[in-house]
Amino acid sequence: MGKLGLFYSLLCVSLLLACSGVKNVKFETPVDTSTRPIVKQIKKTYKLDQLGVYASNEFDGARLNGFEIKNDSTAIAIINPENIPINNSAYYAFKLWGDKEKPLYITFKYPKGFKHRYIPKIKQSGFWKKMDSTAIYIKDTITTVKVNIGKTPILIAAQEVQSSKDVKKWYYGLTSGISYINKNIIGKTVQGRDITVLDINKPSNKNKRLVVLLTRQHPPEVTGYFAFQYFLETILNNSRLSKDFLDSHRVLAFPLMNPDGVDMGHWRHNANGVDTNRDWSKYKQPEIRAVVRYIENVKRKENMELLIGLDFHSTWYDVFYTNKKREGTSSPNFIHDWFAALEKQIDGYKVNEQSGNSKKPVSKGWFLYGHNAVGITYEIGDSTPKTEIENIGVISANEMMKILLKQ
Repeated sequence: MGKLGLFYSLLCVSLLLACSGVKNVKFETPVDTSTRPIVKQIKKTYKLDQLGVYASNEFDGARLNGFEIKNDSTAIAIINPENIPINNSAYYAFKLWGDKEKPLYITFKYPKGFKHRYIPKIKQSGFWKKMDSTAIYIKDTITTVKVNIGKTPILIAAQEVQSSKDVKKWYYGLTSGISYINKNIIGKTVQGRDITVLDINKPSNKNKRLVVLLTRQHPPEVTGYFAFQYFLETILNNSRLSKDFLDSHRVLAFPLMNPDGVDMGHWRHNANGVDTNRDWSKYKQPEIRAVVRYIENVKRKENMELLIGLDFHSTWYDVFYTNKKREGTSSPNFIHDWFAALEKQIDGYKVNEQSGNSKKPVSKGWFLYGHNAVGITYEIGDSTPKTEIENIGVISANEMMKILLKQ
């Protein structure tokens, strides 16, 4: 492309952003989210002849960068991130089988400065289970696990694998037959995957207010995605509360913010090697640019007030990250009332809140600084049991609807 062609391309992009009403949001600590190179894993099935063992990363959501012999009973799983710098969320997922049934030890090998984070999960005969603690051996920074293998492959992963196809299957099943939910493709990722919104807009004569839900900016954060599922299922459960809420509120739900990173088995980033949850300022990445444009176009077209943005993530423990600034926002008492309701409705539950106005360009800061709305990062622990995730997901959705209906 010549200089003139490049100029016109940049001009067209600038005009498109301007016409769509997308405005940059300033943060105290800017982050450069320009595209950075990644190292793609080689998709293959590894064979260790001496052990009669095989390992494969030939599926969506896999992460295995090498597989080697350590001794006559142990193999080494080499796990590398897509690029660095990156946080220590060492993700892995691979299939494993052998010529015969036998126990096998797997030692995880990470680059210098990184260590094991996730307790292994095993999928066998279609069911997931957490690896027993007695089969996990930790010495200094080295983690080794013991598994029983045979001719039928088992899947070992840091978290349950939920690929873009799995996510799509879930939300198509959830929304099937509901006429007021539009599954809109609002853009494409770097690798051409769909960026989808579930636009929940029930016919009503009322002036509606807007709630935004999003998840999976970071690929391995599956427990947060499970909370998102239970939360959205509760909003759509056709109860009296749900019907009243959707009469007066429009919900934009983004069930998979980073489909490339998820299917590529990334630790943290998208296909451009960028943490999308640092791109909520200038929108250099296609995923964030498409989502921001859609939200702002809906707001402007309908002259709609954005009340709340919930971004579902996972970390080492359950925690809600909130903004300290609340006075003057669209719902200044929401956080206090919501957390009080959760503690009242869940026996023995104490909300773990960490509050601070966003300095870096993350989603909760974008909701606050860009739209004067309540922004919350809704984090679920890596090892929080599904029963607990379901309980807090259901109750937090119900209490949110109750509070917003009273405003």
